[in-house]
Amino acid sequence: MNQPSAPPPQRQRVAAYAVVRREDGALLLTRVAPEVAGAAGRWTLPGGGIDHGEDLRAATVREVYEETGLHVEVGAVLDVRSAHWVGPRPDGVVEDFHAIQVVFEAGLRPESRDVEPHVTEVDSTTDLSRWVPWPEVAGLAKVPLVEHVVALLTA
Repeated sequence: MNQPSAPPPQRQRVAAYAVVRREDGALLLTRVAPEVAGAAGRWTLPGGGIDHGEDLRAATVREVYEETGLHVEVGAVLDVRSAHWVGPRPDGVVEDFHAIQVVFEAGLRPESRDVEPHVTEVDSTTDLSRWVPWPEVAGLAKVPLVEHVVALLTA
């Protein structure tokens, strides 16, 4: 006799991202590390998961620094998105996953204006950060972007 299988465990992740532009229009992007299944090698906005109890804007500042080595001031919310899927994680466990993504505008703090982007976090899901000229980003073909960044930039 077959027993019905239990529903997959539910997991929710709230993340904050920043749209940071340089005076020449270049956009600050980060590349997803090779070990990240499903998005490896694609480019995204700097940002990431919010720690329990952490302020959204403080998390954005922290995440931008970890992924780019740059200090920013966070401004207005540009967009809030969510994604939901059921499927296997990289370790094979099937889960019911809900992602909430808050996107802020942000500007460079003066002490970071002459700093080249560089990843500061050890064991990061980001392996590279750089300023990408706007024509490369807008063309979408030259820079492989993760889906939520494409949706934001084409909205």
